[in-house]
Amino acid sequence: MSKPIRNIAIIAHVDHGKTTMVDQLLRQSGTFAEHEKMIDTVMDSNAIERERGITILAKNCAVRWKDTHINIVDTPGHADFGGEVERALSMVDGVVLLIDAQEGPMPQTRFVTKKALALGLRPIVVVNKVDKPGANPDKVINAAFDLFDKLGATDEQLDFPVVYASGINGWTSMEEGAPGEQWGPDMSALFDTILQHVPAHQGDPNAPLQLQISALDFSSFVGRIGVGRINAGTLKPGMDVQVMEGADGPSYKGRVNQVLTFQGLDRVQAAEAGPGDIVLINGIADIGIGVTVTDPANPAPLPMLKVDEPTLTMNFCVNTSPLAGREGKFVTSRQIWDRLQKELQSNVALRVKETDEDGVFEASGRGELHLTILLENMRREGYELAVSKPRVVFRDVNGERHEPIELVTADIEEQHQGGVMQALGERKGELVNMEPDGRGRVRLEYRIPARGLIGFTNEFLNLTRGSGLISNIFDGYEPHKGDIGGRKNGVLISMDDGEIFTYALGKLDDRGRMFVRAGDPVYEGMIVGIHSRDNDLVVNATRTKQLTNFRVSGKEDAIKITPPIDLTLEYGVEFIEDDELVEITPKSIRLRKRFLKEHERKRASRDA
Repeated sequence: MSKPIRNIAIIAHVDHGKTTMVDQLLRQSGTFAEHEKMIDTVMDSNAIERERGITILAKNCAVRWKDTHINIVDTPGHADFGGEVERALSMVDGVVLLIDAQEGPMPQTRFVTKKALALGLRPIVVVNKVDKPGANPDKVINAAFDLFDKLGATDEQLDFPVVYASGINGWTSMEEGAPGEQWGPDMSALFDTILQHVPAHQGDPNAPLQLQISALDFSSFVGRIGVGRINAGTLKPGMDVQVMEGADGPSYKGRVNQVLTFQGLDRVQAAEAGPGDIVLINGIADIGIGVTVTDPANPAPLPMLKVDEPTLTMNFCVNTSPLAGREGKFVTSRQIWDRLQKELQSNVALRVKETDEDGVFEASGRGELHLTILLENMRREGYELAVSKPRVVFRDVNGERHEPIELVTADIEEQHQGGVMQALGERKGELVNMEPDGRGRVRLEYRIPARGLIGFTNEFLNLTRGSGLISNIFDGYEPHKGDIGGRKNGVLISMDDGEIFTYALGKLDDRGRMFVRAGDPVYEGMIVGIHSRDNDLVVNATRTKQLTNFRVSGKEDAIKITPPIDLTLEYGVEFIEDDELVEITPKSIRLRKRFLKEHERKRASRDA
């Protein structure tokens, strides 16, 4: 039972190389045999994670180094999945903070570091991608020190060890080397730093059992699986336990079936597990996140996990369009409600409630990405639904209306600076800091109401010709900043049900950009394109050519059509206004007006 254990979480801003670093730690610790083929970013096991190249769920693995068992938790970098990071940090005794040697600390770095420092964890700073052109490790280390100081780090936390690394090439070093060369032989410098600086978990194996569940998994064989770190005591298969929701919450008895621990990426059965072990347990049917599994004779519950409140909310509605039910398996309000309830069991940052309207549910989360990933998962599972424009969650503070404010960092080329600053200014953004890097790029830091960022991503990509990087992080609540203008263009609305013809598209081409192709089904009230002006226009998208017995040869009669805009789920959610919905089915994404008939829309606008 006295085997040495270290528990660490790898935290960083999105795209700074966390998952690639974990790949190398697994490779070089001998987890994979020589003949085993290993895929890249092996920890991103979910299909959407692989497609988008991002981590969404915090995941565990374990390696052995010099007879020490090191549990590693790979965490997401996006602030939208902050709930995952907060849970992961409750399982570990130290954090490895990865910072890009060129970009330096970014907003999400600040967010995860703040959480880690508040829990009293000591960071190990890894300056990653030091072999990148434009890398400046010294500047990055000074920026990290300033950041820690701002976040109220203790003297002990400020005395952090620094490791230089190139995650993709699989080497680390304690010393700076010459540019363009390999500074160290392998990952051993990072492994040794972890063993030296991360404290072993202090817990008494003979004390009453105390295990807090930080994550959930599911298996069709054994049902729900709880994942957590044993704080004190010893756990064995077949043990009777008490499951408690904090000191004052409900509690019930249960029996642990299997106890598993991590070994590489695999889960192996353990005869017993002690303090510091990260274990998976099954056999308790209704186990939830944050509960404490403890000794029935001497219960010692831990406080429930606290997670930041959501800042964005959307309505999930039953799909009521004329094309409803053609592609999805699950279309009723009861099926959508049951799926949202299932999601609540593992997605701790999500909130769901019923509304006064029939078949409309309000889902609140950390950001657009948080909610659109849930929608993407639902449509892949065969659900069909409609969603409204995201709204921010307001609060009343002493009778005054407060709204969430985001801290935005935009990294852009200098030639695009004017357009981006004008666009952020129109959205009530306040410039906090501006820093040119001396190589033609400039970093802008803004504080902006969260409302102003809804729908900004596409505009930002257009303004910077796709070369800009933008990231944002929740920064607190402040008094309401006033009205922010909406979309600048109106939309083209179909006046009839039917199928789109090439002839109709040719006639509409000079009216604006289309969302639909020839052969697509349309219905009255469906949005078929963006109008080139600022008003909505009802158009005939099902018009066909009047056939005559005259033959025409000549290319002036050939129909030229601009290719349509590729409609993705994120684009649709950002694009719509308050009186519009995104219709989501397993195969299609369509935009529509909330009221499909034109006289209903006119009546609604008069009532408003």
